[in-house]
Amino acid sequence: MINLYGIELSKLEEVMINEGQKKYRATQLYSWIYQKKATSFDEMSDISLSFRETLKEKYCLTIPKIHTRQLSTDGTIKLLVEMEDGMKVETVLMRYSYGCVACVSSQVGCAMGCSFCASGLLGKKRNLLPEEMVGQILCLNNELEKEKQGQRVTHVVLMGTGEPFDNYDNVMDFIRIINNQHGLSIGARHITVSTCGISEGIRRYAREGLQTNLAISLHAPNDEIRNKLMNINHLYPLSSIMEAVREYISIAHRRVTYEYLLIQDVNDSFECAQQLVDLVGDTEGYVNLIPYNETHLADYKRSSNNRIHAFGGYLEQHGLNVTIRKEFGSDIDAACGQLKAKAEGKMQ
Repeated sequence: MINLYGIELSKLEEVMINEGQKKYRATQLYSWIYQKKATSFDEMSDISLSFRETLKEKYCLTIPKIHTRQLSTDGTIKLLVEMEDGMKVETVLMRYSYGCVACVSSQVGCAMGCSFCASGLLGKKRNLLPEEMVGQILCLNNELEKEKQGQRVTHVVLMGTGEPFDNYDNVMDFIRIINNQHGLSIGARHITVSTCGISEGIRRYAREGLQTNLAISLHAPNDEIRNKLMNINHLYPLSSIMEAVREYISIAHRRVTYEYLLIQDVNDSFECAQQLVDLVGDTEGYVNLIPYNETHLADYKRSSNNRIHAFGGYLEQHGLNVTIRKEFGSDIDAACGQLKAKAEGKMQ
């Protein structure tokens, strides 16, 4: 069975033509499943009964099952969702003043092996399909509907488990589905892809013609520290990443965000702040400082608030645009991979 949630509109138009239907049937189906929120082909009253039977024979509308649900006192929702093959991934909803942000996973596990991340310790099992990424948003929207406050997911960040550019084609289809005005209609500038620095992925992404955002999981200002934190740096050192970033900026004409996890006595020194200015200062990007979310699976400590603000203050004094990420879900398994690890009995 082919899951309609995984087919972006232009491809669905081709599918409908091959089914002997008019091209507009694809838009009609999108309207039913995304705008009218139909979960059954029987609900699609303006589609002929005979074609509805054809749809039921060949296609499905399946979203992941919720295995575990956690709700934080700050309103953050974290779900462990189960795919049809039994594989599980995490997805998170965070509430800001400007809207509801979904943090979406792109893979089951992760092959990047970052030493600070619980997801990498679980290893990569497989890529997620577009419908499995779309399904995460639909699950979160269903949770919001239960609250009856008229909220829905308005922003998406591909910052959950997995490396998006290691699952490139499926991620691009996912983005086009949720961005389409007949789909989930999430604005391009409300969608962010975060990569640990796969240079050819950054270059390819620059040529997609999308107005979405790019974030680089930097986490270190030099190769020596980054090699210890992120195995991928041995393959894609900082010089390679920054060359690709500059190419992205020149082609896409979009500013880049640098994600920088602050870990006590590892990458939070005054010297590191100086080196970070030298590394990214001429790219006019944003630096998002992230207080480390401690996990029993990694022996790192969160930088103190004083150190975090001093680090950010130095960057601002030297012309960088800096934000300090608000911490969500501190009373639940907030870090990527923690909930899944607990469910699989890998956390003590």
